[in-house]
Amino acid sequence: MTFENEHLLPGQVGHFFVLLAFVASLISAISYFKASTITLENEKRSWVLFARGAFFIEFFSLLAVFFSIYYVCSNHYFEYLYAYKHASKELEAKYLLACIWEGQEGSFLLWTIWHCVLGTVIILTAKKREAPVMGIVNTAQVLLTLMLLGIYFFNVRIGSSPFVLTRNELAGPIFGQPDYLKYIKDGIGLNVLLRNYWMVIHPPILFLGFASTVVPAAFAFSSLSSKDWSGWVKPALPWALFSGCVLGVGIMMGGKWAYESLSFGGYWAWDPVENASLVPWIILVAGLHCMAIFNSTGNALRASYLFVILTYFFVLYSTFLTRTGILGDTSVHSFTESGMAMNILIGIYVLGITVPLLFLYFKNYKKIPTIQKEENISSREFWMFIGSLILFLSAFFIISVTSLPVYNKVFGTNLADPQDREFTYNKVLVLVAVIVGLLTAISQYLKYKQTGTNYLIKKMVWPLSIAIIISVLLAVFYPIEYTKKGPGFLVAIYLALFASLFSVVANAAYLKTVLKGNLKAGGGAIAHLGFALLIGGMLISSGNKQVISDNSKTGLFIPFDKDPTGRGTENPLENLTLLKDVPTRMGPYTVTYLNDSAAKEKTRTFYNIHFQRVDTANGKVLENFTLSPDAYRMKDNNLSSNPGTKHYLSHDVFTYISTISAPNDEPDTATFKIHDMAIGDSVFYSNGYFVLNNILKNPNNERFYFTPKDTALVADITVYGKDSTRHKAYPALTINNQDINFIDDTVITQNIYLNISGITADKKFKIGLKQTNKLTDFITLKAYVFPYINLVWAGLIIMACGFIVSLFRRVKAANYIAALSIALVMIGLIYMFLIANN
Repeated sequence: MTFENEHLLPGQVGHFFVLLAFVASLISAISYFKASTITLENEKRSWVLFARGAFFIEFFSLLAVFFSIYYVCSNHYFEYLYAYKHASKELEAKYLLACIWEGQEGSFLLWTIWHCVLGTVIILTAKKREAPVMGIVNTAQVLLTLMLLGIYFFNVRIGSSPFVLTRNELAGPIFGQPDYLKYIKDGIGLNVLLRNYWMVIHPPILFLGFASTVVPAAFAFSSLSSKDWSGWVKPALPWALFSGCVLGVGIMMGGKWAYESLSFGGYWAWDPVENASLVPWIILVAGLHCMAIFNSTGNALRASYLFVILTYFFVLYSTFLTRTGILGDTSVHSFTESGMAMNILIGIYVLGITVPLLFLYFKNYKKIPTIQKEENISSREFWMFIGSLILFLSAFFIISVTSLPVYNKVFGTNLADPQDREFTYNKVLVLVAVIVGLLTAISQYLKYKQTGTNYLIKKMVWPLSIAIIISVLLAVFYPIEYTKKGPGFLVAIYLALFASLFSVVANAAYLKTVLKGNLKAGGGAIAHLGFALLIGGMLISSGNKQVISDNSKTGLFIPFDKDPTGRGTENPLENLTLLKDVPTRMGPYTVTYLNDSAAKEKTRTFYNIHFQRVDTANGKVLENFTLSPDAYRMKDNNLSSNPGTKHYLSHDVFTYISTISAPNDEPDTATFKIHDMAIGDSVFYSNGYFVLNNILKNPNNERFYFTPKDTALVADITVYGKDSTRHKAYPALTINNQDINFIDDTVITQNIYLNISGITADKKFKIGLKQTNKLTDFITLKAYVFPYINLVWAGLIIMACGFIVSLFRRVKAANYIAALSIALVMIGLIYMFLIANN
């Protein structure tokens, strides 16, 4: 059968280059390993040149694959399953890249391309270590491209090709027809939660961080295989710094995406996928400190080997957790089950490199040089090593709890995920924050080998005093209000906040007093300062996060859709019900649900909500702004929400939609019936009656902010339903510049509208009543205030700058190209981060 209107050439070209990339990476890996075993310089040079040629063919092939996928998705060739699953016609152009790395195949492809970019820099800079280092890099490439092959071997499919045809993968009667494409009107499209500009930036940066961790591990292999014990640390350290910077920023970019796209009200939730990316970074930071110790004293070489190898192992282990679907029941954003064959390939990838590296490490453990003399307790290297061990143990704790689904799968157990997942981690990690904060404050002032007590006390007295004073002032004038977990946890938060402040002040003082403002030598202090600021910002913004959407006074309690966070049931008292065009008090604001507007994407709607803040003393309007959180009505009728946020220097107002009214397009034919009423009069309607309690002149209360200079009448009405319920209503009449404005009020549970339309000749009040069967459009809104959230993002940028300063300090002039490449990536990263944040 000949199928009509199919575009098969892009897929054939793309698949050819996948095969070519696999073969080229295999040839390059073998050639590099061969070159590393040869001692004759000319012969070794020939093998290296041959391996380079294969590597650059591999690089070109992978770029060709990437552009083939982009071409297929951007042209909406839904005959390809990848385009059908991840692209759609309403998708904005900027999200076409995101739809590539949404899928398994595209994210693996992104990883391989970054390997090629990094491999190019290695070729330019690694010199004698090029062969063994590139041998490991290309081995990783072989295993990654294997997952893109999609070819059958004895009826077992090896990998998953991004160029398989929809008609070959999906069952359905239409696929037996030659013109089946006319029935495929659109693709499924990018996951609604991923339609955020951070998903264009975050995955490439994160995968660059993942990919770069292979390089320090490869340098460790070059040392273990050649028995050149000490020569690997110096060239590997800049790469480790690069990995630490990029991976750390990539992780927090994910936090920024979660903050702006997910509706759980924060940037970190200890989700297993989040944890799986955090653990390698923590171990890498521990390894960095051990490598710095070795460079200065010759100690901690064994720990340096172990930590850089374990960093790469846990990067691959996080891939296993994320890609195999094993976290499907415990994570809101892991991949679904990928099939047994793909799971086996991912398992081979995890073990295929790290197991040989660990074998070499333990085989040569006793041969690795070590200094037998005990470090002095007053030395910098002693406390740096203690800090590294604490970081490693904290990473081990995180991954142990995260791996509960793995234990259940492997050992057949039924261990449950912690009921309060966040507190399980927080109660341990807050104590780690105390220790790390103190160590990062003090260790900069310690000297290698030994430090005099008087010197240390002299240097510490002012930073410690300032930190204590600031902590006391915060406790008195801006106390942490998080008391849900009891006084013990609150004390731990205060201790962690003090340690963070101490670290910020101490490292700033170190830059000024010890380094005399020489920032080029202060990479460590800058990174420590930024990290401490980040932790302090997290403690303050989370500890004093305030829910301002108090719904206790509206009397309108709406049944909720499934909680959009996937983390429990929404509290109706914390979700304010907003009736369309009815101003409602929320915290310091009066908010009005104005209207909604359709987005380009089907089923997505923006809800425009006006905020007004008024000075209650004089009625002066202090600010007006509109937020437009959006929501998707999913196929299962559940709601998926994206927040709307107002950014201030000192805080953020964070809002998201938790429920929307059902669509109702029927016209409302009901009209107002006017009743002349005196104060105390009652009027009956079909479901009860209402009483005019009073007429308020220019009220200034929680609902209205009129001043004596205004002209406003507000009817104070109580509505009594047949169901024994009682509701308050406040219709109003205002006159402004001779224009009369009527502000209706609605009692949604009774389906009635009330207004005040004037005064009769005998001084009674005209109260209008409209009964309708058409429900008023409404939404429920949850709103938080995040205080000092910008400290988190500022701390991240400062920490990244510290990594960059340390990196440049350790890159020699001979590695100028590497430094330039890394600088361009870092500058672009920070630029994108700042632009996106604005």
